[in-house]
Amino acid sequence: MGQGTIFAVVGPSGAGKDSVMNHARRALSGDSSFRFVRRYITRPKEAGGEDHHPVDHAAFSELAASGKLALHWQAHGLFYGIPADTMDDLEAGKVLIVNGSRAALPVFREIYGDRLKIVLVTAPKEILASRLAARGRESAESILSRLERSGELEDERIADIVILNNGTIEEAGDRFTAFMRDCLAAA
Repeated sequence: MGQGTIFAVVGPSGAGKDSVMNHARRALSGDSSFRFVRRYITRPKEAGGEDHHPVDHAAFSELAASGKLALHWQAHGLFYGIPADTMDDLEAGKVLIVNGSRAALPVFREIYGDRLKIVLVTAPKEILASRLAARGRESAESILSRLERSGELEDERIADIVILNNGTIEEAGDRFTAFMRDCLAAA
């Protein structure tokens, strides 16, 4: 087996996971050993958020049934999937970065085993609420529901690193990038 590593970035909605990952993507843009994995999501591209492969429910079911997904899960009324070719990249020794889900971490662990590193990006609830409201995608009731769930999975215990994203995106993104480089240097 190859020595690749997959970094699953998780955290509550509004924590800035995509922003932290995008900062790291720019910092690592010249290094072909890093791959930022695009998920399949049953959400239209126009809905905003991360750069993903938008698919409808039928297409998603076909991807899952045909083995083209390494893993998949459902959250917030949507289906999410990680491409099966991530396994090939790990065997080739690549470093993968994927936007994950705290609720799906047991499946991530089952599929990727000790190659998995969990990166928790979080922020104080006031900041989360402000960011979610600024998106304009959810009702105040939905935002409150998300905030109530934001710490329910004992987040700090599941993570290899906790990145508090309450300053500049550069600070959080640089911390994430340095953590990945440190992990690789230690391996």
